[in-house]
Amino acid sequence: MTANEPHELEPSPDEMRRLVELAVSHLVPHVASLGAQPAADVAGAMEVARTVFEPMPEHGAPAGPLFERLFHELVPKSYNAAGPGYLAYIPGGGLFHSAVADLVAAGVNRYVGVVAPAPALAALEATVVRWFAELCGLPRAARGLLTTGGSMANFIALVTARRARLPEDFLRGTLYVSDQAHHSLAKAAALAGFPPSRVRSVPTDARFTMSIPALEAMIAADRAAGLSPFFVVGSAGTTNTGAVDDLCLLADVAARERLHLHVDAAYGGFFLLTARGRAAMRGLERADSVTLDPHKALFLPYGTGALVVRDGEALRRAHAGDAEYLPELQRDDELYDFCEHSPELSRGFRGLRVWLPLKLHGAETFRRYLDEKLDLAAYAHERLRALPGLEIVAAPTLTALAFRFVFDGVSDDELDELNLKIADDASARGRVLLKGTRLRGRFVIRLCIVSFRTHKERVDMALEDLASAAEDARASR
Repeated sequence: MTANEPHELEPSPDEMRRLVELAVSHLVPHVASLGAQPAADVAGAMEVARTVFEPMPEHGAPAGPLFERLFHELVPKSYNAAGPGYLAYIPGGGLFHSAVADLVAAGVNRYVGVVAPAPALAALEATVVRWFAELCGLPRAARGLLTTGGSMANFIALVTARRARLPEDFLRGTLYVSDQAHHSLAKAAALAGFPPSRVRSVPTDARFTMSIPALEAMIAADRAAGLSPFFVVGSAGTTNTGAVDDLCLLADVAARERLHLHVDAAYGGFFLLTARGRAAMRGLERADSVTLDPHKALFLPYGTGALVVRDGEALRRAHAGDAEYLPELQRDDELYDFCEHSPELSRGFRGLRVWLPLKLHGAETFRRYLDEKLDLAAYAHERLRALPGLEIVAAPTLTALAFRFVFDGVSDDELDELNLKIADDASARGRVLLKGTRLRGRFVIRLCIVSFRTHKERVDMALEDLASAAEDARASR
């Protein structure tokens, strides 16, 4: 390419401003109207999806029509996961401040997988990880990193424990998760090389928390069989019900049995900012590693997870590597190379999307919002208990609860179908999106109050629409 040829990939300052302004002219009205948009609009979504498949374009197209199509045709045909009525699942809404941070991070395009190319920006991300470790009560020797989500964090934690506690031939190692644990843990075990027969599913009690006697019996049986128990996972906010295991008792068992205690606090961890959250998760500070998901109860966009590990050197030893093309790597306790602490060498500059909103608003603001969500869950629980024929299956420990409607003279299978219909009918009104899960083999409806955009009036809408849908179901029988 000569100096006289057009440089389309190098826009002028004015062209950059025009492109950003065009994007913002669509994005700001979209975000501002989230509360008025349907909680879900997926009618015909698969047909719209098929229109996207096309050959790679040979020639470019104007930006205006592309943004028009994106915001008016493609984005609307989806769950409104950023809206206040998104009560079906746990992720928490996507802070606009983080979107701005991502624009900056991608625009400056600095590499932070190794400290040397951008020490100050690597330090910024390491500072965020330090904040998270301190929130969990871990010591200064702890290290960690931001990941794409809790699944990757769980995988890295398991590999770290395997490398630290088992020999090179590790297939006699056994690990323990509750029957309510996130499925990413079984997937992590498979990816880490363990056959399914080495993953123990520990039964849970009436509160859906891990049975400590059952765990101890499984460990004893495995030791008697010549196996090597090494890893146990406590849940601090399960996906199904928001249950929090007794982390103090789990820590006692882990210490006595010489197991690595990992706490999956992807959903619940940031409730540690509140007094009620700290009380519910007492004992988490004794964990060897903790998974956190800032894209859940810290309200950040999808793709933001975190792992903190008590023994930072163990994390490094499990993932360190070397190559002639790498710059000099660090041996510093606080400013360390992320590539030496995870499977990734190439990675985005993730720290800014966390650092910027925390610096702009401070922990106090997030604490206030999280306390509001705890209050709303308690309020919804009390209101639901007053509805005729409603059974609370899992009361809220944090901000998720599970329930179902019961009708006299109806079989369990028919009740499953009726409750699924009630959730669908309540969602069809467009104000909230509700889904369910199966607990002890039965379908239940869940209410997950996590988004920073969800306030009392939206919870009232959910309760009204549920009551109306249940009344319609009762009348139709």
